[in-house]
Amino acid sequence: MTMENTNLINKKKYKNVFMYIGLFALAAIWFVPMVTVFLASIKSQSEYYSSMGLFDLPSKIYWPNYIDAWRIGKLGTYMRNGLFVSLVKVPLGIFVEAMAAFALTRLPIKGKTLIFLYFLLGMMLPAQVALVPINIVFNKLHLTNTYFGLFYVYIGFGTGFGILILRGFFRTIPEELDDAAKIDGCNRWQLFTRIILPISKPAIATLFIIDFLGTWNEFILASVIIYDNNMKTVSTGLMNFIGEYSTNQGVLSAGVLMSIIPVLIVFLFFQRYIVEGMSGAVKQ
Repeated sequence: MTMENTNLINKKKYKNVFMYIGLFALAAIWFVPMVTVFLASIKSQSEYYSSMGLFDLPSKIYWPNYIDAWRIGKLGTYMRNGLFVSLVKVPLGIFVEAMAAFALTRLPIKGKTLIFLYFLLGMMLPAQVALVPINIVFNKLHLTNTYFGLFYVYIGFGTGFGILILRGFFRTIPEELDDAAKIDGCNRWQLFTRIILPISKPAIATLFIIDFLGTWNEFILASVIIYDNNMKTVSTGLMNFIGEYSTNQGVLSAGVLMSIIPVLIVFLFFQRYIVEGMSGAVKQ
């Protein structure tokens, strides 16, 4: 082994060391807030407001915070509502976005670029700007305090990003597959459902993670449209844990930690697809 090869190997080792140090630092930055929330969730109210430090362990682990968050705080109801909204809206929204992306990449439509740019304009509109019009229109149409109204605005605001991802991925699929499918007797609907969608599993999984996380944590629109306490999702329901004069930080922290579990499960299940799914959009 020459001296030059040895120097190259040493440089790669140093680069790997610095890379792992940087990743460890980033992991620590993310992990520290989680530790503080967990420590707060196992402390009693008196210990939390005592002179005990933020990272000090409690004298006795106070597990009733989790029980109170689930039963008294109705976290179970909020999580059930959040799962219903997410598991209905996310697949429905992805299917709508996939059909639009299919039309923009496979159908002979004039002005495809302008139509695509029109959808992208929706990504530039903050939800806060539309709160007053949505509230007025939905009150007149009796869509407030209904999940249908929530699905409507969620799909509307998420369509631009979904089309961006799926259109980019669909354009990486060779058109020779379309010709082969037509020879086998597939119409356009069968081409979409039997060829394009199965191939696009990485992009769909990526969208599912991002959309599920966004829907699960969305607060602004849900707080305006849903005001019935029994219909609230997790993000708005956790606000009930905050009192006017005092807040039980242990119960609130326990509720926050338990609300992370569904999102964590979805991410762990689909994470292997996320890089491959984003690659098509980045290439565009």
